[in-house]
Amino acid sequence: MSGFLPVTPEELHAQGVDQPDFVYLTGDAYVDHPSFGAAIISRILESQGYSVAMLPQPDWRSDRDFLRFGRPRLAFLVTGGNIDSMVAHYTVAKKRRSTDAYSPGDRGGMRPDRAVLVYCRRLREIFGPDVPILIGGLEASLRRFAHYDYWDDAVRPSILYESGADLLMFGMGEHSIVEICGLLRDGVPVSEITEVRGTCYLTAPEHTPYGAAQCPSFEQVRESKEAYAKACRIQYDQQDEIYGKRILQRHGDRMLVQNPPALSLTQEELDAVYALPFMRTYHPMYEPMGGVSAIKEVRFSITHDRGCFGFCNFCSIALHQGRRIVARSEASVLAEAKMLTQYPDFKGYIHDVGGPTANFRRPSCDKQLQYGLCKGKKCLAPEPCKNLIADHSEYLALLRKLRALPGVKRVFIRSGIRFDYLLCDPDESFFRELVEHHISGQLKVAPEHCSDAVLDKMGKPHFSTYKRFAKRFYELTRSLGKDQYLVPYLMSSHPGSTMKDAIALACYLKKEGIHPEQVQDFYPTPGTISTCMFWTGLDPYTMEPVHVTRSPKEKAEQRALLQYYKPENHARIREALIRAGRRDLIGSGPDCLVPAEPHAAHRPAAGKGGRPNDTRNVRPSDRRGGRPSPKNTKKSPKDGRSGRKKH
Repeated sequence: MSGFLPVTPEELHAQGVDQPDFVYLTGDAYVDHPSFGAAIISRILESQGYSVAMLPQPDWRSDRDFLRFGRPRLAFLVTGGNIDSMVAHYTVAKKRRSTDAYSPGDRGGMRPDRAVLVYCRRLREIFGPDVPILIGGLEASLRRFAHYDYWDDAVRPSILYESGADLLMFGMGEHSIVEICGLLRDGVPVSEITEVRGTCYLTAPEHTPYGAAQCPSFEQVRESKEAYAKACRIQYDQQDEIYGKRILQRHGDRMLVQNPPALSLTQEELDAVYALPFMRTYHPMYEPMGGVSAIKEVRFSITHDRGCFGFCNFCSIALHQGRRIVARSEASVLAEAKMLTQYPDFKGYIHDVGGPTANFRRPSCDKQLQYGLCKGKKCLAPEPCKNLIADHSEYLALLRKLRALPGVKRVFIRSGIRFDYLLCDPDESFFRELVEHHISGQLKVAPEHCSDAVLDKMGKPHFSTYKRFAKRFYELTRSLGKDQYLVPYLMSSHPGSTMKDAIALACYLKKEGIHPEQVQDFYPTPGTISTCMFWTGLDPYTMEPVHVTRSPKEKAEQRALLQYYKPENHARIREALIRAGRRDLIGSGPDCLVPAEPHAAHRPAAGKGGRPNDTRNVRPSDRRGGRPSPKNTKKSPKDGRSGRKKH
């Protein structure tokens, strides 16, 4: 019998089960790997003695798939998948994507738009109003309050209100799902489950609990951008598991109640999650269709931590996974690495030892363990907090032991490094060994911009920090005789970024000889502080106005400026420069971004000493400040950032 959970009635019956306790609907293909939320929750339920039938990517246009297992004994569990279904389907330009890495054979169209809404409504149509429906995952978690929806360009109500589901689980749901399922098993009606941390429910206003923080209502935030910004701040300020209060938001004649966040897993509990019997690959039924490509990024990678106190404003982690760091034990990580070495297709390379941020293995300070993370403040931006404890010793010891394992040739770090945190460590041992052992030619880092004003709106450190890091990186690279490069992630059109800022960034890239092949135009995904700024034009923490680039034309111009070297961008850039009064950057001079003639052949302008500024093929030891950026590998969307992990 297959080690996968049943996906057909025949497989369910082979386990001696006629009616499953839970039917798990997901918008992704079925991949039984701990990088997939559905795999973790379903395996936890199995470990608790529940029977779970998996229903991946049901055909929502007919009843057949929804009826496959009949009505579950306890509840339907519904998730849109690893990422928001609208991000999975549409580019930032709102163009339909042709592929979906979380579907077999990269096929598009295997899930509906707004998957959670569609799945829940179909279940209600088929099984009636009394079947319990629980929703969770990223799509539900980040849409739990009234939220700006970029694709509608309007404010939509809570997904719990709109979907007709009974209960919403937000964040990392291991504690919540076990408690909820125990109550359902004991006969507690789903309508009476109102005290579980990490959940949202709807109730009549007269049954609203006392002592909660109340947001402006859905109707108010739909009509008033000031009310929306105030609601955003309340929602973020109460997302700490120590001091966070319940949050209320009225929706018509119903009250949305968010309970405080679930408590983080302990290290022992996190270890136990990763010790569950995952098959660590996609279901074999997808093999004839070409498999599921999303597994490629994680098959030989190891997640060693959770949470991120970096708290970037454009990132959803703070509202979903949380800012508190929990790390697996050394023994747990080493056990997983040893298991990977036994796979027939393992070639000796561990592709990543990371997480939301690779080099976090402890809280940013000891104070937060007792009092929680500081409300409305960041640990690293714009300057590191005086209470910050930057210590890579435990992470470095782990990496050394992984490198020493039999069968392991190299251990790479490909998820994000917080370079500002790295620079705070007084011991440079990790930095040196990172450069010496853990880079496969390129290190991806996320300075995002060169304008401090824009970086402040992003919640990122000022640009001088990145320049210090880059200088030291190349010094270490040269001293070790390496030929390695930084690949900077850059973002255009983030709230606060004017055309002047975009031009300044393009000029910096030209001066440094950086040719970014992958540039992210700001994507207003649900639930983030940056998305609040985009919609309201206000900073929710100061209520001061923020410049927002909205027109597709100007967004395209800002993006094109970051790839100034591409001939196909020259006409657009030239128009933007003329409108901005920067004709001095058009022509053949060494500082010019584009040639004067629309049809002139593209030739890199000569730099000092007659050397072209295009330094992509120049070794670091031969350059004077140039930073080549080889082509990035195109990746699938992750966490709402179109191929980029959150940092």
